[in-house]
Amino acid sequence: MKKQFKNWLILVMLGIAIITSSGIMRGVKADKIDAKAAYMIDAGTGQVLYQQNADSKYPIASLTKILTLAVIMKDIHNQKLNWDQKIKVNKDVADMANNWQYSNVQLNEGESYTVKSLVESMMIVSADGSTEALALADAGSVQAFNKKMKEVAYEARVTDAEIYNMIGLPNSDLGNLKLKNVGDDQENKFSAKDIALISKYLVNNYPEVIDITKQKNVDFKISADQTYNMENINYMLEGSYAAPKNGTIDGLKTGFTDDAGYCFVGTGTFNGQRVITVVLNTSDYNKQFAETNKMIESVMNNDKVVNTKDIKSVKQALKKENLKVNDTNIWVAKNTDPKQIKAKLTLANEKIKVKNAKNEKVGTIKISSSGVSPVELNVNLEAK
Repeated sequence: MKKQFKNWLILVMLGIAIITSSGIMRGVKADKIDAKAAYMIDAGTGQVLYQQNADSKYPIASLTKILTLAVIMKDIHNQKLNWDQKIKVNKDVADMANNWQYSNVQLNEGESYTVKSLVESMMIVSADGSTEALALADAGSVQAFNKKMKEVAYEARVTDAEIYNMIGLPNSDLGNLKLKNVGDDQENKFSAKDIALISKYLVNNYPEVIDITKQKNVDFKISADQTYNMENINYMLEGSYAAPKNGTIDGLKTGFTDDAGYCFVGTGTFNGQRVITVVLNTSDYNKQFAETNKMIESVMNNDKVVNTKDIKSVKQALKKENLKVNDTNIWVAKNTDPKQIKAKLTLANEKIKVKNAKNEKVGTIKISSSGVSPVELNVNLEAK
């Protein structure tokens, strides 16, 4: 009898371990997403709202262009590029841009296009030639731009992604621009968490990109007498057939290669909060949007938003004089009793110097409750 009980206990514990490793018991909803990986976070706090196989690396195809845009935006802000700057198209870029096996707008060799128009075409119709033109004008070569991509990824706290080019295509598809010492089939590989962190970095540091990605139609001037109307291929935008019911998507990017499958990163506002969604490797074009909606609905059905100023445990943890945390919305399970929300304060130095200090970070506070992932916020010192 004791032996049977012991075996039963082992099986129960094994079952718990399996559930925990799959993510179901760590603030993640039970609805399975039909994708190799799925991830959803609050863009402000980074709080994880949904995760499924989020740490495994996969090819991400044109989701790469989110990182490419982050590099371009950084250099625009650092005045190394400007929106009205003209970029002249060389033969290699024109060959890519006019190859209709890929996503593109027409670019003519010897013609010049503004940074803004190239960015719009990269993000709205995923134009590969435009992406090459931007990267080469910014860094001079694929290798040099890859280095800048890795630097920005590191700033976004992504350290182990595989980066081979600015587009996300297999190395061989870049023709004369391919890397010489890399296999032809090599593609950029990121985890769902990686690309969510990069997207968070992009929308937080350069929120103006939403003014580009939310546009449903934009004219692209190919030449003095030729214009092409670009239709945004993100069909989760407001008014589109896959638009969510309980919030608004206003960006970001689709992606597809044979190995990557259909991938989508979205950003938008739900419960008053900007979120980032990621699905990797779905089986068809419509499913990338359907599975994103399924993930969003799971979160919306199970969670609500509360503000830290209304959480008693936060106030108690900060009762030390002059400590404060900015009023911040966090997600908790809908049935959460406010008394069950826990707050743990960690100070960098117990001997806090009050004199002349204002809004100085002195530690963190970890807020947790059943059914959701915890969130960690900065604790500041505010002098009287």
